[in-house]
Amino acid sequence: MVSVGTIVWLASELMFFAGLFAMYFTHRSVNSDQWPAGVDYLNIPFSSVNTLILVASSITCQMGVWAAERFQPRRTGGLLDVRRWGVVEWMTLTFIMGSVFIGGQVFEYAELYQSGLDISSSYGSVFFITTGFHGIHVIGGLIAFLFVIARTFAAQRYGHHEATTAIVVSYYWHFVDVVWIALFFMIYIIQ
Repeated sequence: MVSVGTIVWLASELMFFAGLFAMYFTHRSVNSDQWPAGVDYLNIPFSSVNTLILVASSITCQMGVWAAERFQPRRTGGLLDVRRWGVVEWMTLTFIMGSVFIGGQVFEYAELYQSGLDISSSYGSVFFITTGFHGIHVIGGLIAFLFVIARTFAAQRYGHHEATTAIVVSYYWHFVDVVWIALFFMIYIIQ
């Protein structure tokens, strides 16, 4: 039931992001004269690396899910032996990678603002709103990872309840990653 409820909730989140995509394309078609100037501010190589970090975090998150499905809360070997990592190690690495992504977004915002792109222009408002709402969702995912890690530590016996928590948080994280890939192509690649 928790998985189904999470999927239904993610469907509503999908509709929210569909509205943001519609806003982007509407502003782009109506204000096409502002778009070339706005795109010139973007640091595509930096954003590409930041995107790769977020996409890689989906892989580490899935590794954590597989550890949860094996009911392996913690590593059973040395710290450098990633084959024997458990939920805590994989989810902590995912949390770190997500935090690096958010740090990269903050850095990019500061760089764009110093370059002259702010929320008062059509392009700036659409860029900051779409990427900002995505960033808020990533922060929500980071909070959920802290919850998963804390629940894993608190469990006297790691079982289905704790594993289900890790699994549904992974649904959310994968969703956030897929949305970012679409946003990345929409904003950074499609000129």
